[in-house]
Amino acid sequence: MDKSLLWNKVKTLLEMIKFSHTVFAFPFALMGVVLASLASGHAPGFLQVFWICMAMVGARSAAMGLNRLIDAKIDADNPRTAERHIPAGKVSISEALLFILVALLVFFLAAWMLNPLCLKLAPVVVGLFILYAYCKRFTHYAHIVLGLCLGIAPIGAWIALRGDIGWPVIPLAVAVLLWVAGFDIFYALQDYDVDVERGLHSIPAKLGKQKAFTLVRIFHGLMLVFLLLVIPGSGLGWIYFAGVVVVALLLVYEHLLVKPDDLSRLDAAFFNMNGYISVTIFIFTLIDALA
Repeated sequence: MDKSLLWNKVKTLLEMIKFSHTVFAFPFALMGVVLASLASGHAPGFLQVFWICMAMVGARSAAMGLNRLIDAKIDADNPRTAERHIPAGKVSISEALLFILVALLVFFLAAWMLNPLCLKLAPVVVGLFILYAYCKRFTHYAHIVLGLCLGIAPIGAWIALRGDIGWPVIPLAVAVLLWVAGFDIFYALQDYDVDVERGLHSIPAKLGKQKAFTLVRIFHGLMLVFLLLVIPGSGLGWIYFAGVVVVALLLVYEHLLVKPDDLSRLDAAFFNMNGYISVTIFIFTLIDALA
């Protein structure tokens, strides 16, 4: 295959999985690295951090690829998603399968290079990815499952470095779960009419838009509580606390951008603000740890 054609195909596949959105979960995985390092009293090795990053890239790429493949027919029937790469014919089923296989190989290789426990847990992680992709067919709580998929990122990083699970990373994982579940409920508001009409499951479809908004506020409020619960026993202090305050302000602004009857600024809330939130809390965590 011509190099330019190959590069264009790679770009198309990366667009299919929205590779740039890796920024949502990546900083929280790196926070797991920082917390594990503080608990151990020494910095991780370069190869450890490298393989943690490769595991994140492989896991997220496989998860998004599986979701796009499994949801291809549902996406084709939804005007908002009909132009996604598989239903639009930009990526074939065989190409998507090959991409998923490569991503899974990267993920399992990284888990193997880290430690035996990571490798043993890797199939469980993949099982969660598959479960999420099918959730909207039978449960309203797909958003919670998605939150769990991303919430295990810092736990995975902690396990990779320590081979166990410790307290500071557990409230962090719960905070990520609540954060992701909340903004995924926001995102699902775009498909409210389609979901109700076709009998697909989501929290907005079950509760209605206004109650869904209220639930998101509760989730994001609880997220801040669990971010604060990271402090006891972690070695983090006032710099990290200041980061949580900044995150709280960003969340308030995010909620001001989106209203039940006005989703015009949803993309700004979903893509921009969530990227700022994850990067901000990681930077404050890192500075606190270094200080």
